Amino acid sequence: MTIKNICCIGAGYVGGPTMAVIAQKNPHIKVTIVDINAARIAAWNDADLTKLPVYEPGLAAIVGATRGKNLFFSTDIDQAIDAADMIFISVNTPTKTYGKGKGQAADLKYIELCARNIAKVATTDKIVVEKSTLPVRTAEAIKSILHNTGNGINFHILSNPEFLAEGTAVDDLLQPDRVLIGGENEAAINSLATVYASWVPQARILKTNLWSSELSKLTANAFLAQRVSSINAISELCELTGANVDEVAKAIGTDSRIGPKFLKASVGFGGSCFQKDILNLVYIARSYNLHEVANYWEQVIIMNDHQKRRFADRLIKTLYNTVSGKKIAVLGWAFKKDTNDTRESAAIYVTDHLLNEQAHIAVHDPKVPAEKVYTDLNYLNTRTEAENQNNVAVYTNAYDAVKDAHAIAIMTEWDAFKTLDWEAVYSTMQKPAFIFDGRNILDKHTMEAIGFEYHAIGQ
Repeated sequence: MTIKNICCIGAGYVGGPTMAVIAQKNPHIKVTIVDINAARIAAWNDADLTKLPVYEPGLAAIVGATRGKNLFFSTDIDQAIDAADMIFISVNTPTKTYGKGKGQAADLKYIELCARNIAKVATTDKIVVEKSTLPVRTAEAIKSILHNTGNGINFHILSNPEFLAEGTAVDDLLQPDRVLIGGENEAAINSLATVYASWVPQARILKTNLWSSELSKLTANAFLAQRVSSINAISELCELTGANVDEVAKAIGTDSRIGPKFLKASVGFGGSCFQKDILNLVYIARSYNLHEVANYWEQVIIMNDHQKRRFADRLIKTLYNTVSGKKIAVLGWAFKKDTNDTRESAAIYVTDHLLNEQAHIAVHDPKVPAEKVYTDLNYLNTRTEAENQNNVAVYTNAYDAVKDAHAIAIMTEWDAFKTLDWEAVYSTMQKPAFIFDGRNILDKHTMEAIGFEYHAIGQ
């Protein structure tokens, strides 16, 4: 099948950047991204490219060059589905908050709604591509829905998981380690491979069966998260023994069998994928009665939760066992630098812990607006929305956030935090002035020379 029209259902962190790059590299293909969220689509269509709903370095330039030419954003989902030769499903698959599998299994209701809508609207043969992160054998459910429409239309289901790191998503798309395509129909697989082959070398386009492709995504994230939890476990040991976790990470990272990536100790990992995918893996293992396998992977999450909890507890203990009525400046709310995504950010849970101890929180993040900070805290349902509003202030300027603070907690490794005038920061803070560096981005000796009491992870 020659692909002339692509539709992507879901205009979020995956769908937006992925389709923008596909449009840029395939000017002969019309790419339409659709979403039921009219405000999100309006933001993608905004003439001011700084107002795109997804912040990724390099993304605005690509959208600006392709939008209105062969890249379009729309709320008319049915029209885009009907016109498309290939449909990407890139909707949210959050962890279930209800019923069987609550807290672990992926909630697939949005995936099923997409499949049913495709089945209802389609009048010609389609290739349907799973782009969302899904449990193994989700394609079976999609196939069942699409193949039982009774309208004689042929649907070919492919799995094409994304392996993007937020903050570097555009570079990851332009120069991927691999593109993974799983399916059962060779012609359909080759059609998608041709789309990617316009810029990706053939050797990096891997073709597998459906189930291997689906499981590979979960496994990749589980392995990466495992490395983070492993080095974070060692960081606690370093703090008690006098070792330096950065030195330990460097020493083991030079071993070619291990490598240096994902060995940066921190307050804990966040983002939309790691925790969700591991919990999904745990649930799948338990559903097959593989309890030892489930327990093994669940420990990665337990360690991550412990790291966030002990960071907050260490701050409280160091501030003379109480933060009640004290101003704590939280620098960074996004789960990592160069993104405005806050899903599962360590900052949310550390702040919630400090609020339970009656601290007053001042937040600054270069890319996260105030309403998002309050939405994240309100979602936890730990206290009333009014209490969150009264006890958390959000600042657009870092220097305003830290003024009169008893302590600073660095929660995101934004480059801008490294270059703050730390002497000026020190002069405006309560004394003694504490820094708790959850990302180990500052130099301990420099901070102590200024006068700070500096506490880092694993030091």
